[in-house]
Amino acid sequence: MSHAVVSPIREPLVTGNKTYHQITEDLCRPTETAPGLAWVGAFVTALIFMTGGVFCILWTIWFGIGSWNLNRTIGWGWDITNFVWWIGIGHAGTLISAILLLFRQKWRTGVNRAAEAMTIFAVMCAALFPGIHVGRMWVVFFFFPYPNTRGPLWVNFNSPLLWDLFAISTYFTVSLLFWYTGLVPDFATVRDRAKGIRRKIYGFLSFGWTGSAKHWQRWESLSLVLAGLATPLVLSVHTIVSFDFATSVIPGWHTTIFPPYFVAGAVFSGFAMVLTLMLITRKVLHLEDYITIEHIESMNKVILCTGSIVGVAYLTELFVAWYSQYPYEQFAFFNRAVGPYYWSYWGMMACNVITPQLFWSRKMRRSIFWTFLLSIIINIGMWFERFVIIGTTLARDYLPSSWSYYVPTWVEIGIFLGTIGIFFVLYLLFTRVAPVVAIAEIKSILKTGGNQYVGPNATHSHSHSGHDEVHSGDHHEGH
Repeated sequence: MSHAVVSPIREPLVTGNKTYHQITEDLCRPTETAPGLAWVGAFVTALIFMTGGVFCILWTIWFGIGSWNLNRTIGWGWDITNFVWWIGIGHAGTLISAILLLFRQKWRTGVNRAAEAMTIFAVMCAALFPGIHVGRMWVVFFFFPYPNTRGPLWVNFNSPLLWDLFAISTYFTVSLLFWYTGLVPDFATVRDRAKGIRRKIYGFLSFGWTGSAKHWQRWESLSLVLAGLATPLVLSVHTIVSFDFATSVIPGWHTTIFPPYFVAGAVFSGFAMVLTLMLITRKVLHLEDYITIEHIESMNKVILCTGSIVGVAYLTELFVAWYSQYPYEQFAFFNRAVGPYYWSYWGMMACNVITPQLFWSRKMRRSIFWTFLLSIIINIGMWFERFVIIGTTLARDYLPSSWSYYVPTWVEIGIFLGTIGIFFVLYLLFTRVAPVVAIAEIKSILKTGGNQYVGPNATHSHSHSGHDEVHSGDHHEGH
């Protein structure tokens, strides 16, 4: 008796036996219908946080940096901690989009659009902190190197502030172009379904896209060029942010491991935030067929890998401090572990080193509940990491007489919560004006990544009726 051998097939990236037309309907619906109660509730909450944050920023501008709890010992507190945290979160979007596009990873298609949007909004939140931290926000244009008529007034190229400016502005520009390029075909799809003023707005946003072969060819070429530009930027941006610390002579900061360690940590926290957002979006907008368990498992594998790299980096730092026999370096790490900020150090270790190891279990990687919970825990842990690097290192310097303990004021806490509000306001608005999953890219993998070929009983229901859109933007006047 012969038994048919069924070769293992990866689970589909698009479930529900979708036709091209159903994909368009499902992904355009959130931009065309009234928002649900869950969306309205989330938006109002984010708006309240944002309003509080704007008030705290205005308070800071009016009363000065003295309204924060910084002192002569701790000149950097929550502001730079939150800046580095937000920049880290902004990493995953371009990584998912650019590097995975170059490596032709099909699972990126379900999550890349929201991840790219997250990058843009996170970088905007991050850029806010150096602007406030310089004290006089109204002269923030001194950051920029430009010809001027005020005599020989040029920026200080030795300043880490300037490195951050170049790194962030370049990263933001390329990420914005990459994100918008991907949106053009989908804007055309929404345009062809819209009427009145919406049709004109989406017509303007889609740059006259017609879905012709020439347009697709140029679109794919531009996407690849931007991906090629963005990939080294993913590595360079957080490397440059790490130079803010690594080029100093302060024990605990002056170390060559910082650049790769910061990049791995940024990807780690960025993927965790993408998962947090995607699981909420998946539930609220009913996108379970497009953001599947397969997507979630693939992202959890990246989190496991980068989390392990971060864990190795922590242990390497401890080993180097011990092996160097340099008392100040050893004290810096001793102080982190058992000093007054011990809670942040052990919180960082628990969240970033221990919890990601749970993803060695396939059951955990595929669990919605555990993925959501661990993604939040990881981002809390990565915030602790930034605070450990900055707060604990500065609190106890070479002179015991100047040792200090830093606790943020309500103004600093309010600004941080305000940036979270700004982030979610922008993200929730984005889900209403653009398809949160890339329609064109989901269609491009449907034949190979959909579930019409999986298993002996799968339906091959993809003979499309005349009204099914084969590619976004195919239905236009005159076609």
